[in-house]
Amino acid sequence: MTESEKTTLLTRRRIFASAVAIAGAIRLAPVTRAVAAPERRAADLRLTAETRILSVNGKPAQVFGLNGPKGKPGIALLPGERFRVDLLNRAGAATIIHWHGQLPPWKQDGFPWPQTPPIPAGDTHAYDYAPITGTYWMHSHHGMQEQRLMSAPLIVHSPEDLRADRQEVVLMLHDFSFRTPEELLAGLTNPSATEKSGMRSSMNMGFRMGALNTSSGMSAVGMGSGMKMDLNDIDYDAFLANDRTLADPQVIRTEPGGRVLLRLINGACSTEFWIDLGGLTGTVIAADGHPVRPVRGTRLPLAIAQRLDVIIDLPGKGAYPILAQVEGKRARTGIILAASGAPVSRLATEAAEYAPPVDLSLEHRLEAVTPLAPRAPDVTYRVILAGGMSPYAWSMNGQFWPDVTPLMVTTGQRVVIEMMNASMMEHPMHLHGHAFQVISLNGTPVAGAVRDTVLVPPMGSVTIAFDANNPGRWAFHCHNLHHMMTGMMTELRYSGII
Repeated sequence: MTESEKTTLLTRRRIFASAVAIAGAIRLAPVTRAVAAPERRAADLRLTAETRILSVNGKPAQVFGLNGPKGKPGIALLPGERFRVDLLNRAGAATIIHWHGQLPPWKQDGFPWPQTPPIPAGDTHAYDYAPITGTYWMHSHHGMQEQRLMSAPLIVHSPEDLRADRQEVVLMLHDFSFRTPEELLAGLTNPSATEKSGMRSSMNMGFRMGALNTSSGMSAVGMGSGMKMDLNDIDYDAFLANDRTLADPQVIRTEPGGRVLLRLINGACSTEFWIDLGGLTGTVIAADGHPVRPVRGTRLPLAIAQRLDVIIDLPGKGAYPILAQVEGKRARTGIILAASGAPVSRLATEAAEYAPPVDLSLEHRLEAVTPLAPRAPDVTYRVILAGGMSPYAWSMNGQFWPDVTPLMVTTGQRVVIEMMNASMMEHPMHLHGHAFQVISLNGTPVAGAVRDTVLVPPMGSVTIAFDANNPGRWAFHCHNLHHMMTGMMTELRYSGII
């Protein structure tokens, strides 16, 4: 084997050196090329929910964490490996963790149904199911623990990941406040609390369409120039990229001229971002873990709970910021990809211009590699998303969780759900236990991406379709945490499940 061949082989092997340590860059050491998963000790796939101290712009804060092997956030699985994980609750409070986007049996999904109550403090719960490959994440579905960063990446590698000559980088975004989640919610539901805490509600933050440059191609069907939409329920203290702000960003060393697979995860509770690749051009190859036909771009919208896999070919030995700017704001966060020895300059924590609202411009371009087989729907549901800022309450078909009428389905059915947004806020809608295909955007048929979370714009509509092939009880909700907590959630239930 030549020296060049050895170098290439080592580069391909590096991805699995830390297959269970994925906070930030997945860093690099030789491993075997076998596709079958190796035997692991039980401790290798142990996940611990616990508290930790995080420094945010020099100020300490106690937050939660989900730490895998060697104390690193999250878990990554090798090709063919089962999700055979012991979850230890050392958080000092009951919790339950949802494996966002995965398709386990419903009692392993991590949602607090009566049959699957939260895990008491000090207890351990075992999970065992066959995962699907791609970029996913995990987060608490107990109260508002997610706002205190009870979340982490969940990466399931494919054989292609093993063969590919590229470096993996995971970028997970959060919105952060020094206030408690209860204080944040009270600031929205209690106007006097809002005034006392100095918080602003989006009722006072109307974003005028046309007020900003709309060259991004943002779509706002039904919203003319001068009409308002609401953004950013909460003024957060900071926005984090891999637990750090842009004042002290993570610098990930890369190979000069190398290829990077950037796994983007929006783990924020109520913030949508624009991903800005700066001078780089990326190729989107997957959305929410599911392959899409390649789409190139330099500025990509990323709604709450969504993920994108982006291939980036680095042009040389420089330093390249990967930035995430908050919609409707100048605030931003990010990381820096930098070749060894390349100087890294300090970046401004605010962009020069305000970002437009996150939109469906990318969604219109995405096309599933493996779409649903053509078939007429067996059942179609129309779901009206509604609500407002005063009172702060959000509903689905006029009902507020938990007083809802389940959407009933039968195993084997092709199910279509038409989501109509009658409100002036975006709603990132997530369906547990299923991967759906986006088949219509604002009334225009598309052969869209296969996803688990899709953004429904203000006064717009999105239609999804899926096959009912995972019997159980499944949550269907807006992934804006504060919308969900004030009612915007319902149930998809299979016939015969009690």
